[in-house]
Amino acid sequence: MRQERTIQATIFEVFAQHEIGCELKAMSQWLDGQLALVSRVAGDLCRQGVRETGRRGLPAESVLRCALLKQQRQLSYEELAFHLEDSASFRAFARLPLGWSPKKSVLHQTIGAIRGETWEAINQALLASAKQDKLESGARVRLDSTVSAALMHEPSDSTLLWDAVRVITRLIRRAGRLPGAPALQWRDRRRLAKKRARAIDYSRAKAKKRQLYRELIAAAQASRAELQAAAEGLAEVTGTTAERWRIEVDHYLPLIARVITQSERRVLQGELVPASEKLVSLFEPHADIIVKGGRQVQYGHKLNLVTGKSGLILDVVVEAGNPADAERFLPMLDRHIARAGTPPRQTAADGGYASRANLAAAKTRGVADVAFHKKCGIAVTDMVKSSSVYRRLRNFRAGIEAGISCFKRVYGAARCTWRGLDHFKAYIWSAAVAHNLVLFARLKLA
Repeated sequence: MRQERTIQATIFEVFAQHEIGCELKAMSQWLDGQLALVSRVAGDLCRQGVRETGRRGLPAESVLRCALLKQQRQLSYEELAFHLEDSASFRAFARLPLGWSPKKSVLHQTIGAIRGETWEAINQALLASAKQDKLESGARVRLDSTVSAALMHEPSDSTLLWDAVRVITRLIRRAGRLPGAPALQWRDRRRLAKKRARAIDYSRAKAKKRQLYRELIAAAQASRAELQAAAEGLAEVTGTTAERWRIEVDHYLPLIARVITQSERRVLQGELVPASEKLVSLFEPHADIIVKGGRQVQYGHKLNLVTGKSGLILDVVVEAGNPADAERFLPMLDRHIARAGTPPRQTAADGGYASRANLAAAKTRGVADVAFHKKCGIAVTDMVKSSSVYRRLRNFRAGIEAGISCFKRVYGAARCTWRGLDHFKAYIWSAAVAHNLVLFARLKLA
């Protein structure tokens, strides 16, 4: 194992004189002094069973640098593999040996192994450097929330049932190819499910739609029963492939049962199912239903962010469910105090965070000025020292809107392209680190 080895810069590392090349050089110089972070990345690679073998193995330092390149430039793994082979500046930043570049499969396996906790630790190290260089003190902070979408299609009961039938068919077909598997009796209902789901989309009569749903639900139930029977028949089959198949079946069977149950409750029984009980995706079951500010419904996770005067993202939390902003004001403030070691002198937040209880609690924690964008019946003199301070803090708070827009639009936080809750959190934190590292480099170059 050589995952923790660091690669020294050589005289052949040449960055382009373009603005992007200068930023990459400044980012590389900061990473050179973060050996502890490389060790954390190496630990993640070992934990996920990623082994570096042979002369051309990809060490932990290069994995981290490639991950930052991917997130900063918003590249696919295929595009990243191309640019690492084509661009001298990218190769210099990633510290790749001469005449060799990794394939997209290697990049996918290694970058995906970095955990969200590691990305969060990298962000904390970056903020410590920013504080040391007097670029960000954390004395004045602002809070706001946004939504990051999950990698899923627009859900409906009919499409979820269709997805269930497709997943079941795929699993049964794989079961038939397992070594030592007996012959299975089953029926492929994908065409039937697709036709019923499409007919539901185009149907307007409620009675006709209910009948189509009954047929679609029956197809899903029959397919699920066949999958259960196949799992029971293959219980004695041994081997790694069979074990992986059983794990996947155990994962999907409860989810498919939830889809069938909620469809029966909503469509056939006319019951209003609470959003907290709904499953909106078989493939991203962690996704929440988010309605923010009376706008359209989104599917993913709510994010609460804290930024400072420099624009650096000081903290980001991927929330569970759809908590009200007012409920998250004090937890976010407490997280900042715990990390900074001292309360901020001034805090500005969106109107959704406003409440007299939050104001009083923030003052108790030592925050001198607390400005909510909407006063919500709270006097300005109760929040801050004077009207001029309130105006400055209100204008300061407005700056987080541009920061969130850049975070989502430039660094990919608008929609997570990785699957699973753990990878969702890792993706969001990697976007935050890429955002902060580029901004840090620009502030250093200014």
